[in-house]
Amino acid sequence: MLEDFKINVKIKLAVLWTSVMFCYIYEDYFELYVPKRVERIISGESLLNTPQKLFAASWVLIIPALMIFLSVLLKPKLSRLFNIIFGTLYTTLMLWIASNYSDKWLTFAVLFAIVESIITAIIVWYAWKWPRQNQLRQ
Repeated sequence: MLEDFKINVKIKLAVLWTSVMFCYIYEDYFELYVPKRVERIISGESLLNTPQKLFAASWVLIIPALMIFLSVLLKPKLSRLFNIIFGTLYTTLMLWIASNYSDKWLTFAVLFAIVESIITAIIVWYAWKWPRQNQLRQ
């Protein structure tokens, strides 16, 4: 038999947020291979063509990055709350994004958005089912 041990919910949440971040990074990287994408970025024709949009998009990536360590460092009640709120928000956001892609070159982005929404839904589920203290002693 292989040894197995119970992984603390805080570590599970941090690892899940890390997985989400890797998906975000790889999806953005792969998007650079879409024909004419780099040219549109250089010419300012991309979605993030104003300082305000770039600032807003930065927060979209900063929050999951912060959730990696906040999931571990915060007290359980606050960590649970943040994971439920941001997990739900990001699940909704990724499903909305997936439903709005129409370019055949971006089918990979739909796949990433679906995977990201599944991961963030799992985050919500783990946070929602956070073990109570008396359950840990049994």
